[in-house]
Amino acid sequence: MVKYYNWKDTLDYSWDQVAHAFWKRYPNPESLHVLSEDTLSREVKDGKLYTKRLLTKTNAPPKWAERIISSRIVKIVEESIVDPKEKKIITYTRNIGLVKVMNLVEKVVYTVSENDGNLTVAERSAWVESKMFGVSRAIEAFGIDRYRKNSVKAVKGFSYVLNNIFPKSGMADFGPCTPAVSGKEKLMGAAKKATHLAKTKAETIYATASYQPSQS
Repeated sequence: MVKYYNWKDTLDYSWDQVAHAFWKRYPNPESLHVLSEDTLSREVKDGKLYTKRLLTKTNAPPKWAERIISSRIVKIVEESIVDPKEKKIITYTRNIGLVKVMNLVEKVVYTVSENDGNLTVAERSAWVESKMFGVSRAIEAFGIDRYRKNSVKAVKGFSYVLNNIFPKSGMADFGPCTPAVSGKEKLMGAAKKATHLAKTKAETIYATASYQPSQS
């Protein structure tokens, strides 16, 4: 049985700002578990930017799952489609390790808010499935609960990045987003340097796609 979760959040930034900051989501104080980013492929097709990336994350298992899950490192594939004409970003992410224990697929769609053109709505959907006989339902319930909590952190982290790039006066305090010095943060700094060139290329391709003439 597959567990499903869906929710929406609104970012207090325009779609263009969100599209710009999308490639700079990491590092942020809420994502110290993200160790590295690698671009696997990228192409512009029909005016849309298609990108596939590999993310390496740490993911400490709960006590009851330590005998089942021996590794704390998880590989995540992120596929994204940026459509500057329709002002829509669609991302699909999935884990490529430990899929028998728990397979999590996430879809996020960023669009311009229907109520305010200066805001961006992010709609998140997640599907969790386990093939572990006898404990699959418990693992799926755990997976959805962890995803829900991590999604809250993801929104805080992205908002932190957005506010750094596009500062707003009187912004609310992000609480846990206060930077802290740690070994993980140092690893994040190294990952940022390693992926700077790929991000710069992505922004250049995005800018090119944004100004392509419309097709009849």
